[in-house]
Amino acid sequence: MRRADLAAAALLAGLTTIVFVLLYGPLMVPILSSFFAVSHGTVDWSQPTLSAYAALTGNESVLAALWTTLVVGACAVALSVAIGTGLALYYASPMAKGREFLQFLLFLPFLMPPIITGLALLIFFREIAFERSLVTIVIGHTVFVLALVYRTILTRLQSLSASLVEASYDLGASGWQTFRLVLLPNLSSAMAGAAILAFALSFDETMITLLVTGTQSTLPVRLWAMMRLGFTPDINALVALILFFTTALCLGAVRFLMPASALAGTEQG
Repeated sequence: MRRADLAAAALLAGLTTIVFVLLYGPLMVPILSSFFAVSHGTVDWSQPTLSAYAALTGNESVLAALWTTLVVGACAVALSVAIGTGLALYYASPMAKGREFLQFLLFLPFLMPPIITGLALLIFFREIAFERSLVTIVIGHTVFVLALVYRTILTRLQSLSASLVEASYDLGASGWQTFRLVLLPNLSSAMAGAAILAFALSFDETMITLLVTGTQSTLPVRLWAMMRLGFTPDINALVALILFFTTALCLGAVRFLMPASALAGTEQG
């Protein structure tokens, strides 16, 4: 290899290292400090302890917000996967009408700034006299993540051979049997991957939640409120657990969304 190539490779490696340090370096501070004692805002690196994790189990307000976040995420995922799958099947149907307008309606809330989507939902709920509650949060999150779920499932659906459905109908299967026995097994991995990505987006959503929430707060909203007074050491433990959880979600999404041929090649390598 020539010296110029070696220099270019070294330069790219150095830039990559700098980018990774800038992106993930700040995340390591609360993670590392969660394993050490904190006194008067100063981390005592000589005293490793799990007291922050023990204190987290007793922080009822944060745990309640976390539970609300999980409930909202699970409901939003279930609704978005069900609705997104139905809309993807409709779009792929040769008899579908207004498909492009349908896609425009689906992608508009996702592409607009979250504050615009949240304000639109807030005005809508006020006009119909629908009281803000956990239900309105679920609706807001479902509207936000639906486009991602729909597109992920539609992409997998369009990659399937049309002969699969034709053969199913030729053998006498009904529409429901074709969906349950032919389409659903082929779409299951895309649905699972879309559900993981949708849950990750729902877990992190703050602006829409702030505008449509009632008396119950999700974890991002709770942390937003705590910023005024400062975070307690147990929040460092919470950050570490959430980072581990979201990393596992991302790896799971990659596992479900990556083509089987690519996974086979990775395992062989």
